[in-house]
Amino acid sequence: MPGYLTTHVLDTANGSPAQGMRIELYRLDGERRLIAETVTNHDGRTDKHILPEAEFQLGSYELVFHVGAWLDAQGHAAAQPRFLDVVPLRFGMAEQDHYHVPLLISPYGYSTYRGS
Repeated sequence: MPGYLTTHVLDTANGSPAQGMRIELYRLDGERRLIAETVTNHDGRTDKHILPEAEFQLGSYELVFHVGAWLDAQGHAAAQPRFLDVVPLRFGMAEQDHYHVPLLISPYGYSTYRGS
């Protein structure tokens, strides 16, 4: 089975998907190279795999979630600088498989895991 990468974002403070959050994907292979950019849909997911089978390579990656801008757009006023602004998640993909890396967020915390 060829590998691919998916992600989604859930707003745990409101119990809802985080629609409209900007996400970037970087490959880390001696240099940090931007390879994809997207925005979450109504379900907090991307409309297509952020790293599809045809572009999948084993290695180290970084997903960058623009949480602060999204919180601002949702009307979550906060002292500046915000406690959470840009959330980078660095992870490795060592097998040809489906990697799912979700982000659970609130204005003052986040968590992630390898999903299915």
